[in-house]
Amino acid sequence: MSSPTADVSVRIAWADDAPAIAALQLRTWPETYGAALPADAFPSGPEAHEQAAAAWHASLSRPGDARHRALVALEHNRVVGFTMVGPSADPDCDPVVDAELAELTVDPAERGKGHGSRLLQAAVDTMRADRFTRAVLWAAVGDDALRRFLTEAGWAPDGAHRELDLDGEGTTTLKQVRLHTSLQEPG
Repeated sequence: MSSPTADVSVRIAWADDAPAIAALQLRTWPETYGAALPADAFPSGPEAHEQAAAAWHASLSRPGDARHRALVALEHNRVVGFTMVGPSADPDCDPVVDAELAELTVDPAERGKGHGSRLLQAAVDTMRADRFTRAVLWAAVGDDALRRFLTEAGWAPDGAHRELDLDGEGTTTLKQVRLHTSLQEPG
């Protein structure tokens, strides 16, 4: 007799996942960026959720490039995490060979259960399938948990830094550091 296994998986996100992804994103942003941004910088409420869900639905329904994909981590068909992959748009990157892991988010209540590792591995597999040879990710300078998770998985800072002007006036900014990893198979 076999023992029961957890019902967990990662798959390409569907347009129907948009409300769940939007809710997770809006719920986790204050925790992820709260040390760097003021509380009023985060959208909230039903209208913000509807706008975010609509944006996700449009993005998932009609991606601008076939290599732009969102992946979701599921537990019993419930979205508990997501990530986005695609060609890097950084001016010092080559979008033919350099991919970007645009976000890696796991519900705080679901962390420590392997969802982040499964998402990261699925993202790497997806980027390799698209023949990218290197991946980059921009992390908030203060997001030590994400940086630790990625460095333990073989990612490292590549020396690039940037400061995002989130309000267009220079009063709400986010400092980021870029991490990278090789996607080439060893050997």
